[in-house]
Amino acid sequence: MATIRDVAKMAKVSISTVSVALKDGTQVTPETLKRITDAAEAVGYTPNPVAQSLKAGRSKLIGVVIGSMQNPWFGDLMAGIEETAQQHHHLVTLSETRMDLERERATIDVLCSQRVGGIILSPYVTTAEHVKFLAELKTPLVVIDQKLEGLQTDFVGIDNELAMAMLTSQLLRLGHRRIGHIAGTTGLWTSERRKQGFRETLAAGGVEPDETLIVDGQYDGQVAYDQAMRLLTRPDRPTAIIAANVLMALGALQAINDLNFKCPDDISLASIDTVPWASVIHPQLTVVVQPIAEIAHAATAFLMDRVNAPHEAIAPRERIFTPKFVAGSSSAPPPARA
Repeated sequence: MATIRDVAKMAKVSISTVSVALKDGTQVTPETLKRITDAAEAVGYTPNPVAQSLKAGRSKLIGVVIGSMQNPWFGDLMAGIEETAQQHHHLVTLSETRMDLERERATIDVLCSQRVGGIILSPYVTTAEHVKFLAELKTPLVVIDQKLEGLQTDFVGIDNELAMAMLTSQLLRLGHRRIGHIAGTTGLWTSERRKQGFRETLAAGGVEPDETLIVDGQYDGQVAYDQAMRLLTRPDRPTAIIAANVLMALGALQAINDLNFKCPDDISLASIDTVPWASVIHPQLTVVVQPIAEIAHAATAFLMDRVNAPHEAIAPRERIFTPKFVAGSSSAPPPARA
């Protein structure tokens, strides 16, 4: 097996010059770089990525840690992260915490022990102790989707208040006044921002928010189904429901169908996010969609800045994207009897 010594001998340069050239070709002259790469090809030398990682102190691997793989949002996000990471010659590994604090912490501990280049985290917990644990990490960290108050690190997400304002405003324009909201898990930053946008938009439209119509769906389809059942069997049921994510919207739609209501004739439905197979869902959902590719690129670019400059003090950065409203056939004016 060819070694770096063989390359240096053929190219008539030092071993250290070969090492520098193969790691960063800009550090040698174009003529020297060509001589070294030609020699490496001639002797059949391929750099050992593991050995390079050990020398650098970090591997060419990025860890992505999410709460649940059931959400199709994360599938599209992973595709975008992988595409950007590969441009920086890094690979990506995905871990699911199943929305469990101890599992999230253990996963991060393992990734750090394996000396991954960095971590992109969509956290599920917000305890002060966990924030302190993350703040003390030596591994570069970027947080997406769920912002952790008090954690000084890069964050990438969307304008959640605006996302809910788009959906709520549309239903108000259609004439709805009793609008239910199947929210995400209580206490999570994204959930609370979306509830705030919902309440503020109702109030701005002259509608006093009915707190009994705001329920916790835990970002879970089955839980959302149960909550929709409770809302729809009330004598004063809402005429429209907004779900905080598409999994919960699908759970609500199943409840609508099981109760023999028609959507949108009897009950309108809207959601944040969509699914790749949205065109086969009937009726097609009125949604606000996140620019997932842009979010993935921004988060990975932030992380690579830190990976490539480990000794540089980079101040925490934040990137908030604007979501896009897409009208569907699941929302219409409320029934006349309402």
